[in-house]
Amino acid sequence: MSKLLRTPDERFASLPGFAFEPHYIDVADRDLGALRMHYVDEGESVHGTVLMLHGEPSWSYLYRKLIGPVASAGWRAVAPDHVGFGRSDKPADRTIFSYDRFVGWMRDFIEQLDLQRIVLVIQDWGGPIGLRLLADMPDRFIGVMATNTLLPTAEEPPRGVAGWPGPIIEPWIELCRTSDDLPVSEIVAATCVQRPDPAILAAYDAPFPDASYKAAALAITTLIPARPDSDGIAQNKAAWSVLEGFDRPFATAFSDSDPSTAPWEQVFRDRVPGAARAPHVRIEGAGHFVQEEQGEALAAALVDFLRQLEG
Repeated sequence: MSKLLRTPDERFASLPGFAFEPHYIDVADRDLGALRMHYVDEGESVHGTVLMLHGEPSWSYLYRKLIGPVASAGWRAVAPDHVGFGRSDKPADRTIFSYDRFVGWMRDFIEQLDLQRIVLVIQDWGGPIGLRLLADMPDRFIGVMATNTLLPTAEEPPRGVAGWPGPIIEPWIELCRTSDDLPVSEIVAATCVQRPDPAILAAYDAPFPDASYKAAALAITTLIPARPDSDGIAQNKAAWSVLEGFDRPFATAFSDSDPSTAPWEQVFRDRVPGAARAPHVRIEGAGHFVQEEQGEALAAALVDFLRQLEG
């Protein structure tokens, strides 16, 4: 059995802008047993639940600027940490991670909390995981806001992006495959338009006391289905078959300076029928981590979208 690591609580003390009470549940894994999963849970579910899924190598801290406005608008704001990230348990053996496992852990999370009337907010790996879950249980979801994310199937346009994964993603996959460590905060900083303050960057490093805690952060990038024969391609194509019939509002709020996912905005708008029923905004002054750099603007766009879904 893989060794499980748990980041000491003191590393999360007094993080800037993140005074949220931690919540935990155990999710099941057939080989690892019970895994503790952390999540932020704020506000009352007057209208429904906004489920905010982070990506690589971030954690629920990324959504700190959105949680308060969502809760104030009468929605339950739920922001979990994927297994291996944030305050969730971290298996130390990177070989145990798979795309299916990340989806399965989050499915267990949704089912245990019995989340209903979900508005899915996704960025980076939040998209490949969250959209697979929407396809598996579409009746739980009433809307989506996608920002700087993707759902790859290694197909050419109009079903995919020409030349993807390309000169940015391919080296990133290879770096993670061959490395034993990652400079987490520097990865965040490198894809921002303006470098965040040192205290903010330290918060992104907080879950990882040393390299032994970074197995998930290293493994998840190598799981991107980048070729037609990659694991996950068939499942993603099946998810797209559901999305192509998903007529509930599907909004996009991509940033103006994301170097890696920008072309996927149009793919979602063209292929998902619900995109015709939703607003689409461009968030200016942000790189890949739009919630970090322009969280207030993204929160305002999200709250406007949520008003459309009240009822």
